[in-house]
Amino acid sequence: MPRSKSSARWLREHFTDEYVKRAQREGYRSRAVYKLLEIHEKDRLLQPGMTVVDLGAAPGGWSQLAVRQVGERGIVIALDILPMESLPGVEFLEGDFREAEVLERLLVILAGRPVDLLLSDMAPNASGLKAVDQPRGMYLAELALDFAQQCLRPGGDLLVKAFQGEGFDQFLKELRAAFTTVAPRKPPASRARSAEQYLLARNYRG
Repeated sequence: MPRSKSSARWLREHFTDEYVKRAQREGYRSRAVYKLLEIHEKDRLLQPGMTVVDLGAAPGGWSQLAVRQVGERGIVIALDILPMESLPGVEFLEGDFREAEVLERLLVILAGRPVDLLLSDMAPNASGLKAVDQPRGMYLAELALDFAQQCLRPGGDLLVKAFQGEGFDQFLKELRAAFTTVAPRKPPASRARSAEQYLLARNYRG
């Protein structure tokens, strides 16, 4: 079966992408790790001893970076709807974060331990229809914020993927009500044509 123009373009970009090549050289599981690394280098997000939850973790690049930064005293818990090959020092939960039962399992793993940093790189499966994909993407961002308000310690941080479009301004307003500062981040590793943007919300009011 011949490939579509869009899939052929993706393959061409993927195999010539400097971040893909760098990830292969440096032993990371995906190019996405450099989005988090670039934000971390700017904002010093990850610190030794932290408890970190990584939503939308597969294939595991963000968790790889997180576990290296938090060290042996830190804790990294990763969740994704897709399976993920195990990573030393990372506890992985496979499940759909939109389901209450999966949220409950995550809370059981945390066992009341407050979270220092919540990472959410969750994104919907793209249909190509903005009217469908935009609300799905923002719903996942809302779920991440809801979870942050359940698990973050006062003063904790949230880094969440959001998508410019309908619902974005309202979500930004909710973040600003819950955190002291909220700043947009579009790291160089994020493809220019992508509507994704990361919002870094710091110092949860609790």
